[in-house]
Amino acid sequence: MLRVLGKRADGFHEIFTVFQTVSLCDDITFSESGEIGLTCSNRGLPTDEKNLIVRAALMLRERSGLSSGAAMHLKKRIPSPGGLGGGSSNAAVALIGLKRLWDLDLTHADLIEIAAELGSDVPFFLLGGTAFGTGTGTCVEPVADADGQFLLIVTPAANVATKEAYARLNVQNLTTEEAKRILFVCRSEAESLDLRHSALKNDIEPAVFAAHPEVERVKKTLIELGAVNALMSGSGGSVFAVFEKEETRQTALKALDDEVNWRKFAVAAVSRDEYREKVYGEL
Repeated sequence: MLRVLGKRADGFHEIFTVFQTVSLCDDITFSESGEIGLTCSNRGLPTDEKNLIVRAALMLRERSGLSSGAAMHLKKRIPSPGGLGGGSSNAAVALIGLKRLWDLDLTHADLIEIAAELGSDVPFFLLGGTAFGTGTGTCVEPVADADGQFLLIVTPAANVATKEAYARLNVQNLTTEEAKRILFVCRSEAESLDLRHSALKNDIEPAVFAAHPEVERVKKTLIELGAVNALMSGSGGSVFAVFEKEETRQTALKALDDEVNWRKFAVAAVSRDEYREKVYGEL
């Protein structure tokens, strides 16, 4: 779910969203070094301060008053761009990994504060599982883990910029009372959300579909191939689909072989405990 409630006084958009971690992930390795440096398996991605991993490292070092460095390597699997939070998750994991490498005495609240400055989705990836996001997405509230075992993510060759997607929306400035009322409705809908049976909603979809028809074709195709639900992820252009059983998902994957410009990933929802064990090495 991604509901855009209206424009804020600071120019950003007030949103209500439901986040979910899934099994598609990048890998980042950290080792000691005299300087902060990043290498990447995808040569098309920046490895300087344009990359959120480097920005996270520099910000963390500055806040900690250190002169330490780190050699970091990113093995990229998550499509970029794709609306899947790849850069945001990388930034969050960089904060976690460097806290351990540099043996920093920082609380979870300290990391959340830095994460919020790095990007709207970054704080969620310090938590994982299923969560509500409010404000610009930085206010994260953990909720009961969703059950999504047979998911399929498809990313077409459509370069959808987040700023462009939001700019196409025709939303009004919100009063405080309006924001509270709409937020209450969204929260009520989300609390009874079921991946297989609820109507999934993304307010940015129509604007992205109008500008990038290929993204809409992905969603329609997934429904035609047996998905019981499908929705564009974030600001696009990836679409995730929910299947009732593995056989139907595998049949859909095979049928998509002809779409050579679509990247396809069979994934499952990852619970908060699973995420913490993978990222923090603890439960």
